[in-house]
Amino acid sequence: MRIAVFGAGAWGTALAIHAARRHSVTLWTRDPAHAQAMLAQRANERYLPGAALPPAIDATADLDRACDWLGEGPDALAVLATSVAGMRPVLGALSGRLRPGSAGLVWLCKGIERDTGALPHMIAAEALPGHGHAVLSGPSFAQEVAAGLPVALTVASRVDFLRRAVQQALHHGAARIYGSDDVVGVELGGALKNVMAIAAGACDGLKLGHNARAALITRGLAETARLGVALGARASTFTGLTGLGDLVLTCTGDLSRNRRVGLALAEGRPLQDIVTQLGHVAEGVPCAAAALMLAERHRVELPIVAAVQAVLDGRRTPADAVRELLSREPRDEDENA
Repeated sequence: MRIAVFGAGAWGTALAIHAARRHSVTLWTRDPAHAQAMLAQRANERYLPGAALPPAIDATADLDRACDWLGEGPDALAVLATSVAGMRPVLGALSGRLRPGSAGLVWLCKGIERDTGALPHMIAAEALPGHGHAVLSGPSFAQEVAAGLPVALTVASRVDFLRRAVQQALHHGAARIYGSDDVVGVELGGALKNVMAIAAGACDGLKLGHNARAALITRGLAETARLGVALGARASTFTGLTGLGDLVLTCTGDLSRNRRVGLALAEGRPLQDIVTQLGHVAEGVPCAAAALMLAERHRVELPIVAAVQAVLDGRRTPADAVRELLSREPRDEDENA
């Protein structure tokens, strides 16, 4: 297959490295200097240092060249590896360039558009109509995927052919790719786990113990499923790779950017300094407000997400937010709040 990855951050580069073990890949970046450096060094030292780019990867900053190389046909797969905030501008640039006869478009981002509350599939439908759409998600750190360590992911699409094309492209080596048609559930699980990871990082930063973190993860999963079902997702999706699996990894793994945001907030550091020093997008930061927007529309209560947003806004300290969560009235575990 021919695979074009649009976005050369850590995750886009890691997936390109994995795909290039079996297929030809073009990796697009908007920065010409970045493309030249990747070609010269055969590595993406800016975002994924230490991971060698296989010979099957070409890097370019020329969008026309990348789309022309990809061409069309069932063996041409476009992968969007931007942040949620970057989806609209890049898809707008791809409109008219990406051939409608290709296998389709699959995106990797995990979040909710801040100003609109739109999930990624809604953005793709508006910005790039006429193409098959899919989301690839699951518990995955870029460094481990690039190193060829085992990983299991889920591709969700309502287009059967596109699901199979993504599996054909990426189900090899140490990677297993499962299929689903629950696009909303897969996207929402990937989005809200980032918010819960901020909470888990703050919990650990405050040294509240393993019991507290386990409770937070469990109740965070309940919140995510509650909103997901209200949006039309299947409850069972949230016990799978893109729900429970991604939630556990991101809340407990030291490579998690969102968890590191929570740890730093617990130290009392300003949010802007934390994000600047991180050097990568932490999707949980804009996602919390967007999730609360969706929850209000659908009359769903998200107490953990609300507590995280209060901390991000500076209205609560992490310690105060925890105290407020602990002071909530008791209820049955299976209640909808």
